[in-house]
Amino acid sequence: MTDRDFALDPRLQNDTRHVASLALCEVLLMDDTRFPWLVLVPRRAGMSEICDLSPDEQAALWREVTLASQALRALASFDKLNLGALGNIVRQLHVHVVGRREGDAAWPGPVWGSGSASRYDEQARAALLERLRAALDASGP
Repeated sequence: MTDRDFALDPRLQNDTRHVASLALCEVLLMDDTRFPWLVLVPRRAGMSEICDLSPDEQAALWREVTLASQALRALASFDKLNLGALGNIVRQLHVHVVGRREGDAAWPGPVWGSGSASRYDEQARAALLERLRAALDASGP
């Protein structure tokens, strides 16, 4: 399957906002002010596991996760960076990059299924998206 066959899962489409397109992945901002949170989705249709990617694509995915992690760290203060590729609800392959703070809304448990999302207001979201795009550009190759 090719990039042309790729479509973002409707649940991810509903819960996130587009930040940038990298070589392999779409970078999305989780629309939840409680956590600094990005989601990377490889543009590969029908993929649900990292091991479904070719070895070169796996390496590219981790380079892009690192790039997103660095961009998030440049913009947000947190105590721990959590990475996850669960896929129990949304089967489409995606990797969460979440900054965690001691005492945050889900601490010390996982962010998934913890309370209700607090969406960004339009102005704050637009400003954050701009800053994330600049941070990704600055962290790039």
